[in-house]
Amino acid sequence: MKDLSVGNESKLIFHFALPMLLGNVFHQLYHIVDTIIVGNYIGKEALAAVGASFPFIFMLVSLVIGIAVGATIIIAQYFGAKDTHNVKRTIDTLFIFMFFASIVVTLAGILLSAPVFRLTGLPEEIMPQAIEYFNIYLLGAVFFFGFNSVNAILRGLGDSKTPLYFLIISTVLNLVLDLFFVIGLQWGVTGVALATVISQAVAFFLAVIYLNRKHEIINVSWRRFAFDRKIMKKSVRIGFPVGFQQAFVAMSMLAMYWLVNRFGADTTAAYSVVFRIDSFASMPAMNFAMALSTFVGQNLGARKPERVRRGLTATFLMTAVFSGIISLIGIFFGEFLMKLFTQDPEVVAIGKSYLQIVTGFYVVFSTMFIVGGVMRGAGDTFFPMLITFFALWVVRIPAGYYMSENMGYIGIWWAIPIAWVVGLSLSFAYYLTGRWKKMAVVSTG
Repeated sequence: MKDLSVGNESKLIFHFALPMLLGNVFHQLYHIVDTIIVGNYIGKEALAAVGASFPFIFMLVSLVIGIAVGATIIIAQYFGAKDTHNVKRTIDTLFIFMFFASIVVTLAGILLSAPVFRLTGLPEEIMPQAIEYFNIYLLGAVFFFGFNSVNAILRGLGDSKTPLYFLIISTVLNLVLDLFFVIGLQWGVTGVALATVISQAVAFFLAVIYLNRKHEIINVSWRRFAFDRKIMKKSVRIGFPVGFQQAFVAMSMLAMYWLVNRFGADTTAAYSVVFRIDSFASMPAMNFAMALSTFVGQNLGARKPERVRRGLTATFLMTAVFSGIISLIGIFFGEFLMKLFTQDPEVVAIGKSYLQIVTGFYVVFSTMFIVGGVMRGAGDTFFPMLITFFALWVVRIPAGYYMSENMGYIGIWWAIPIAWVVGLSLSFAYYLTGRWKKMAVVSTG
């Protein structure tokens, strides 16, 4: 556990964010490894099928993960206020909610998979593999939610290192199982999905065993869990806007696939690849934003709001450096990155055009995310949700549709940074109002 309300802001945020960043590198390696193996050993139809599944998975889990974010903020503020009793009650409540939510998500996803893929206009030659991969992946939802609960709890307590160790083990296991199931046994996308489910299950069980033996606050035991309705209401108040925000993102991903699918299987495969690269490249911004949220939560809980502005400035400078490096890699080495996943020349050319356009705006994306991180840490999640909805559904999707009618798929690529610029402008304007300071769970007065 780490108290982020005392000490140099830059060092605290950097050292807290770094293990999360490394952890998410390994988490994204799950998907990167899957995509590389699928693209090189199964084919571009399977590559498109696995890529097309992710937005639907993300949409299904977004509301639930939003509750986990709400719990993280509550834990951080109670921990900052040294209220151990309510920290424990929040942990118990989160675990109970996540278990039952995973069952609902699994059943809903399996029932809806085929209709949703048809709604997005997924090419018929891709449909069977997409449904097969998606349904098997969802069977591991209980492990995915369980491990995300552990991560959320530990982040709120200021511990970003422990989840990293289990993610490393899980990622290495996923790689081994991918090679065995896909190359050795020739199981295709079924093997890829099974490798992910087994790896997530191992990570979750190892985390539970470790925490029960080593951690003084967390004890995962169904017999001793207590559900707190008041804390659940607070988690919903904070977490639902985050969940809806992520749902808007997920639905916009499905809409983006609908736009992309109109240009054929090559464009769908290329977008599936660059989507993975984008997810990897956006991790510094997302993880520093999460670190900043915990920093803000603990400092508001400790009644030290003056440290928040300094934390935001420090985080901006750090993410700007990361974003600049990533932009240069995407612009100058886009073709090389694409060829790691596929040797199909048309797919490579389409993906390269995306990277040369979109990656140049990563500093805008990262700044938008960290400004939102301040508001989430304070518990003000409603207005950021509205900003996300506006940037995606009023700007990105309509602009992508209109420009693609005149420019082809290049128009879809340009709609992405345009939406980022709008989102950043609105987020920063709201930050300057200072309204978010009044939304803390623990009074800062």
